[in-house]
Amino acid sequence: MHLLPAIDILGGKAVRLAKGDYDRVTVYNDDPAAQAQLFEEQGATWLHVVDLDGARSGSPDNIAIIERILAKTLLKVEVGGGIRSMDTVQRLYDAGVSRVVLGTSLVADPAFAEAAIARFKDLLVAGIDAKGGEVAVAGWREGSGVAAEELARQMAELGFRHLVYTDIARDGMQTGIDPAAYERMAAAFGHPVTASGGVAGLDDIEVLGRVADCIEGVIAGRAVYEGALSVADGVRACEEATRAADRARAQANPCGM
Repeated sequence: MHLLPAIDILGGKAVRLAKGDYDRVTVYNDDPAAQAQLFEEQGATWLHVVDLDGARSGSPDNIAIIERILAKTLLKVEVGGGIRSMDTVQRLYDAGVSRVVLGTSLVADPAFAEAAIARFKDLLVAGIDAKGGEVAVAGWREGSGVAAEELARQMAELGFRHLVYTDIARDGMQTGIDPAAYERMAAAFGHPVTASGGVAGLDDIEVLGRVADCIEGVIAGRAVYEGALSVADGVRACEEATRAADRARAQANPCGM
């Protein structure tokens, strides 16, 4: 498990939305790159970035800001939002992004998703955002009629090995984590998933730590910005959960087979 503080970019600023609502915006920093540097200073090694303008428009509107974040930090950066062409994926790869999240295109353009995973392989992440178990697309403004767990199974069959699952009803609300939802998604996907949506504090990371074999990473946004969770504490809790899971596996299989 690793912690990924989140920077959502809208209008060139670092913001958070409540439940994915573009009319419920809180601005936390006028300079996303400066915010990324703060996260790095606080102990983060990963960063989750969402281009909200791109997610809404369908085109990458904030790549220049992402490039500046990469130039100013040593963070491993995961980027999503409006990524719907090979050229965009290539530009992000060339800039030094560690992972690229495909969201709407998984449903709207499955042929692109299939071609992209064949070409870029481990760089790509399936981004599944859902409300009530139904996948949402186009910046969370539209339902897709597709079940989240079924889409996870389909993406695994295509070759995706990383998945970010966001519970939209909890995102930006600090209402707490539902670990069972991530266990179900990991079971459907066949690999650990990154949990996103609703992290309210350290307790939520510790709860996820109990199912650490199902969790690759934890994205935290509003809780970090508003002081309910420190980056240092979140990073430490993720590391401890990973060590505990490793010990449990070793005890279950003492011969290392």
